[in-house]
Amino acid sequence: MTFPTFAARARHTLLLLAMGLGAPLFATAQGLGALTGITAGPAPAANGVFQSAQTRAELVADAPDGVRAGRPLWVGLRLDHAPEWHTYWKNAGDSGLPTELRWTLPEGVSAGEIAWPTPRKFPIGTLANYGYDGTVLLPVPLNVSDNFRGEALDVKLDAAWLVCKKECIPEEASFTLRLPVNGSTGGHTALFDAMQAAQPRALPAGASQIQPETGFLRVALDGLPAAWRGRSLEFFPELTGIVEPGAAWTQAWDGAGWSARIPLSPHRFEAPTQMALVVSPANPAGAGAGEAGSRLEVPVQGAWPAAAPLPAAVPDALQAALDANAARTAAATATPASTLTLGAALLGALIGGLILNLMPCVFPVLAIKVVAFARHADDRRAHRAAGLAYTAGVVLSFVALGALLLALRAAGEQLGWGFQLQSPAVVATLAVLFTVIGLNLAGLFEFGNVLPARLAGLQARHPTADAFLTGVLATAVASPCTAPFMGASLGLAVALPPAQALAVFAVLGLGMALPYLLASWVPAVARALPRPGAWMLRFKQFLAFPMFATVVWLLWVLGQQSGIDGAAALLMLLVVLALAIWALGLPGKGRVLLGGASLAALLALGIGFGPSVVQLQAANAATAPAPTAVQGVAWEPWSPQRQTELTAQGRTVFVDFTAAWCVTCQYNKRTTLADERVLQDVADRNIALLRADWTRRDPAVTQALAALGRSGVPVYAIHRPGQPVAVLSEVLSVEEVRSALAAR
Repeated sequence: MTFPTFAARARHTLLLLAMGLGAPLFATAQGLGALTGITAGPAPAANGVFQSAQTRAELVADAPDGVRAGRPLWVGLRLDHAPEWHTYWKNAGDSGLPTELRWTLPEGVSAGEIAWPTPRKFPIGTLANYGYDGTVLLPVPLNVSDNFRGEALDVKLDAAWLVCKKECIPEEASFTLRLPVNGSTGGHTALFDAMQAAQPRALPAGASQIQPETGFLRVALDGLPAAWRGRSLEFFPELTGIVEPGAAWTQAWDGAGWSARIPLSPHRFEAPTQMALVVSPANPAGAGAGEAGSRLEVPVQGAWPAAAPLPAAVPDALQAALDANAARTAAATATPASTLTLGAALLGALIGGLILNLMPCVFPVLAIKVVAFARHADDRRAHRAAGLAYTAGVVLSFVALGALLLALRAAGEQLGWGFQLQSPAVVATLAVLFTVIGLNLAGLFEFGNVLPARLAGLQARHPTADAFLTGVLATAVASPCTAPFMGASLGLAVALPPAQALAVFAVLGLGMALPYLLASWVPAVARALPRPGAWMLRFKQFLAFPMFATVVWLLWVLGQQSGIDGAAALLMLLVVLALAIWALGLPGKGRVLLGGASLAALLALGIGFGPSVVQLQAANAATAPAPTAVQGVAWEPWSPQRQTELTAQGRTVFVDFTAAWCVTCQYNKRTTLADERVLQDVADRNIALLRADWTRRDPAVTQALAALGRSGVPVYAIHRPGQPVAVLSEVLSVEEVRSALAAR
């Protein structure tokens, strides 16, 4: 019997790893913050998404025929506004500024003007603005000449916009986008088509005319669409400062003609002979662009009345409001971009990978790691080979996961670290794998009795390959966790060029494998391993229970994704799988009859119930707050809109970004975040608690994490109005949270 040797060594290996590595890792982690200078703050992501509490901005393109001379090619800035916030048209109205786009393009490519969709009118007291809320795209045509050369078109955009509700916040971001020359880019075609449909249609002036008079502008338009007759219209002059957008005005239809009497601005400084304007049906409901209007260039008849002089000074009330808004804007934008450099990110990834060995999510596979570590302790050469193979399995698995994540993000998917466990199919596969491992450890079967002799002997004949696969398995379960210092490093990695990003993922894997690699090359560790004893067989059987506990956790995660029916179906499949494995180990006819019947039942159940296991159940939007142990304190479901509403009320908001498959998240949720002292501080300070659930794929949560410089959970963020966001560590302590809540 060979296993007792492993088991005796395993016990001492666990003690060595916990005692010899645990304290130095945490001591190193505590001092890393000062070394790296990691700070939290929103930063524009190149070739990505800009996210704030007010807007989400993204550079998108539509090139169905690739990048070719004479072919249609459109790019544009997509803006998604939080409720009650808006940005501006080319003429902003009484206040505001139009969105500005500055392009950097290669030789042979030039950008046209913004094809502005028809705007909406936003009355604010006695004033009014022209612009957009909801989702809007500002499309720009790119003109490609025969001089353009290259396999891809690299587009860079520097954008600046002013977003307003009652207060105004200037925002800006830089974006990059690579468009393949010979490929089709059409992921946002529907949005481009919608904006094209919302653009005003050019109409000839015909008999239309404009006549200024003292205090008013008389407008008479001819040739407007017949479907508009009898409807109220909105009037949008392209020239700023001519009329009073928020003042009352009159309009009327006379057959096919439409006329209006609009108050002139007393402080106008233009006297055009021709006015470009847009009219459209009044449409107060809805969001985004307005109903498609008509654009006319109308001649002006007669002389303009003299304009009143500008006031000598801004009124005191307005100046006070401007000063207060400037102070708020300065505070809100004072958060610096992350100062994390590539070198610091690599160091953070190494330390984070080391600490990952001590995270709760890794405990269930610790025994599997020890198998690979201890199998060849008496053979120094084989022992070192196994350590190298295990390290290669971990590092290459992290690099492969990182490459897949980067590729999917480049394809437009909103994903982050741990994305694989957002798939019910992956969760179910891991549950099956851990069930088989647990049954093997418990002694229900030996691989040699179930598999053909040739397959069963692969492990013994190829121990190095077995160690490599052990590293792959360890990574599969450990990867959803985020250890301290991993968050900032991974947040930076997803915005780096591919080679640098993959280096961060590789160093993260190296950090996780490093304790076992060092132990396999240090003779003193092998000498310290215990000698075999008969009692160690019981230790092997005991190790089955952490595996079964992991299966219970995975079933719970699957229940969050596929519902109770999906979890029950998988549980039934696991029971029949266990029966099949047991039956295949029987001698004689029992193996053939019962084994064949159980395999047939497993196949039938897989066909009948498999779809309910791997299919995501429609999410039920949680709207009721989840109460806590402290009266009046409850966790609300997070949304960008709810966060914006609460901060607009002047409240501090604590956001818990979590997922059912993140064991660290669940540990923090049931310990620190449930501590009555923490909850009482929340109640005393009237702090709002929001919980962002990332168990399923949720682009809004992914974007919010990216805005914080993170790509995985757990993340804990404190938002105070007019102050930089504070991001806490991944493993929370009561003292850390209470101190952060008390900070001003």
